[in-house]
Amino acid sequence: MTSPLIDLQVHSGIATLYFNRPDKRNAMSDDMRSEFIMALEHVASDKAIRALVLTGNGKGFCAGGDVTGMERRMQAPTGEIAFNGWHRQQRVHHTQSLLHTMPKPTIAAVNGAASGLGADTALACDFIIASETASFTWSYIHRGIIPDGGGMYFLPRRVGLSKAKELIFSGRKVEAEEAVKLGIADRQASAETLVAEAQAWATELSRGSATALALGKTILNQTFEMSAQQVFAQGSQAQGICYTSTEHRDSVMAFLSKTAAKKADKRAQGTSNE
Repeated sequence: MTSPLIDLQVHSGIATLYFNRPDKRNAMSDDMRSEFIMALEHVASDKAIRALVLTGNGKGFCAGGDVTGMERRMQAPTGEIAFNGWHRQQRVHHTQSLLHTMPKPTIAAVNGAASGLGADTALACDFIIASETASFTWSYIHRGIIPDGGGMYFLPRRVGLSKAKELIFSGRKVEAEEAVKLGIADRQASAETLVAEAQAWATELSRGSATALALGKTILNQTFEMSAQQVFAQGSQAQGICYTSTEHRDSVMAFLSKTAAKKADKRAQGTSNE
């Protein structure tokens, strides 16, 4: 699936989605967001795809929101600015929610600058691997706005509340090495091997039952907001579904068959020794 602004490639069950506005450092325009939404919906619904790697073409991962769109919003009639902004926020949040709730492992392979919405988009993934040229900045404060792509939710969960406040209030740049130390990124890789390492990691993470992965991720995403009793309750329901899955049945039957074969071998060896 290839489009002018989003390049989605699938190989061996791993989808790799490239932001494809390299001349704009992959800044997110309204058209690009529409294609991003379609791509995420496709990945989520295609059972042949087991995991998603997200990266950028060119030197940047994603430079945040497109400044051209900001300029158009400022030129709107005063009475329409608030509603237009609300409508845009609904689209932004829908996109980030699709990525965050993707029922498959997701990895952001950050190949360059991830700024503002770009940094939030990386955080919406399950894991982040950064190249040595990667950087992260929650630069919203420099435009007189607040993080609107989930940064105020995701960042404290990775670095703690105080550090998240410092990064958001200052809008300072975090280079790759510091990002790993702070827990913003999980791993670091060379620019040459970044995507390949992300794809290999995605393969490793998605080898298990797709049913168990989807249900487990759904619950884990909510654990900071739920009590232990609520986690147990959701876990019980999810486990009931897992019990009926083909993956569970096949794995149990394979285990029992292997165990039975070992017992038969032992009995045969015992008989031959008599």
